[in-house]
Amino acid sequence: MKADYLEESLLCEFEERLLQSDVRKSAKDIMDLLAEEFIEFGSSGRVFDKQQIINSLQNELIESLTHRAITEFKTLVLTTGVVLVTYRIVRHISGEQPVHSLRSSIWKLNNDRWKMIFHQGTLVTES
Repeated sequence: MKADYLEESLLCEFEERLLQSDVRKSAKDIMDLLAEEFIEFGSSGRVFDKQQIINSLQNELIESLTHRAITEFKTLVLTTGVVLVTYRIVRHISGEQPVHSLRSSIWKLNNDRWKMIFHQGTLVTES
């Protein structure tokens, strides 16, 4: 079952926030969006916990000419208060070929706040 329109819009907004350079550089903003038990399977094949992601984003070189666009955003309610979101990202860096990836996240409603508990990114070649 698809999440209702308001949930879907809110979760898409949260995913888009996580792509913004000012949010990525803010440990507080990232802490607000990620659950304590958060885990990520990165496109590199590495596994990260919440603190590792915060540290990694603090050291990320953010190219001012980088643009990331979300497409094909979908939701699937796994159970009450738990939603799987899937989407594609195309990352454009000036002067380079676009990089495509499939993304999935699991969001959990806890104390009336949505928090991401899992994320995975997989690099793909565009078909």
